Amino acid sequence: MSDAKTTQSPESTATAHPSTDGVRLPAPGPWSRYVAIGDSFTEGLWDVHPDDDTQCRGWADLLAQNLSHRRIDAGQDPLLYANLAIRGRLMRSIIVDQLPAALEMKPDLVSLVGGGNDILRPTVDIDWIARNLEDAVVTIRESGADVLLCTGFDTAESPLVSMTRGRVGIYNSLIWSIAHRHGAYVMDMWGMRSLKDWRMWSEDRIHLTPEGHRRVSQAALLGLDQVPDDEAWDDPLTPLPPVPRIEWVRENAHWLREHVYPWATRRLRRQSSGDARTAKYPELTPFG
Repeated sequence: MSDAKTTQSPESTATAHPSTDGVRLPAPGPWSRYVAIGDSFTEGLWDVHPDDDTQCRGWADLLAQNLSHRRIDAGQDPLLYANLAIRGRLMRSIIVDQLPAALEMKPDLVSLVGGGNDILRPTVDIDWIARNLEDAVVTIRESGADVLLCTGFDTAESPLVSMTRGRVGIYNSLIWSIAHRHGAYVMDMWGMRSLKDWRMWSEDRIHLTPEGHRRVSQAALLGLDQVPDDEAWDDPLTPLPPVPRIEWVRENAHWLREHVYPWATRRLRRQSSGDARTAKYPELTPFG
């Protein structure tokens, strides 16, 4: 692998399972040990696990499940998977706390997605984030593992968060440059048409719905040069009728009161939504 890899096309709600009807799943990727590190995005907020409503699932778990099912379908052992991501983490914490633990597991694939919480802060130094990200990518590549990075999503349509659009765009360009220099894979959230629909986003407008996570897991497959389950994974949903202005005002007032105000309060108190939380899958475990 010598060049950065990208995602471009389309999912629905499909998730791969080992074939039972004689139809073979796509060929498995070359990875047997996958560790995911990052923040709430990779932890899987708000994709509640269908078998345990106290735990999140999310795109990384779905990706691991998909890769594992393809291995099993090909007669190989299940994928070993760990997820060290914790909500609220800044880039420094991801690299200092999670990366060494990830490398101790000797993975052959690491997804490293972070910087979003940093970018929400008005005094963020994007070049500093990118330098630290690149150092981490170099460290992972020198260990012999592949790296999956991720661009930030386009915030153009998001109230308040749209103010970060320029920062996200700059950070994305740096991510692509880092990926090209070091042979990392990239899943392109910025280019996902389906994420421009608010039905893909949870009530806080920062985290994905279960359907959003499913679509991003398909983007991750494509970013890894794997075949998605559904060629229509990024097709836009059927448009909804326009929202009356009074309802729009009411929804935004609710969002400010229930989500923006608590977030800002935590910032002022130097608290994080991930304080006292631990990783959901701290050790490699057969998955799928």
